[in-house]
Parts: sequence; structure tokens; C-alpha cells
Amino acid sequence: MGQLVCGGAMLQCSFGAAPGTLVVLPEKRVVNAMPAATIMDNKPMVNIMPFGMCSSLANPTVASATAAAFGALTPMPCVPVTAAPWAPGSPTVLIGNMPALNHSSKCMCNWGGVIQVVNPGQMTIQVP
Repeated sequence: MGQLVCGGAMLQCSFGAAPGTLVVLPEKRVVNAMPAATIMDNKPMVNIMPFGMCSSLANPTVASATAAAFGALTPMPCVPVTAAPWAPGSPTVLIGNMPALNHSSKCMCNWGGVIQVVNPGQMTIQVP
């Protein structure tokens, strides 16, 4: 069983230098005073906050800064770009007709990073 992810959960990107947070808007899906997340809570700068500095060469700002530094990797500020929803989500628990987000789900950044849940924001509610 996985943990249900709520607003305030701590996230980490494989190319990010610092943890980020998950912001879940309270749209009629509040559980234990915390808004519960679904797989569609994947909007950059709305739901997924930046992860400090990005070190992915697929990120155009990192690539240009690295080229300007004669090939020395030069991390640049993170701006997440997430087009696809979290996967896989909970197969049997729906919140607002969307699968609930559990702590083992991952979200892909378009710059190649894998975003994962480090701390789900609550520890009492379990979902498959």
C-alpha cells in the first residue's frame, strides 16, 4: 500500500539541486484538512514548484550556459516543464473522477528529469 499524497508534499527531481513542494488547490477534495492530490496535479509553477538549480543539458538554458563556459556544466535556475500527468497513480481510488496520487508515482520533466515524491505530506491514509 502506498501513502496518499497531499498538498505540501516534498518532491525531488533527478536533475534538481534542491527539493520542491507540491501545491494542491483545494477543489472540493480535502482530506484531513489537507487537499488530496490526483495524477492531474502536474502543472508547472502551479502544482510543481522549482527544484533550485537544474543540471540537465536538455534544458536550453543549461545547454547555452554550459556552452558559454567552454563545456563546463553550468546549472541554471529550474523551471519545471511537465506535460504528462503523474504515473501510474492509484488504480482503484478516484478523487474528483481522477486517480489519486500515491507516493510511488513519478512525473517526467520535458528536460529529462524524473520527479518523485520524497514525503507525501501525510502518513495516515493509504491507497493502493
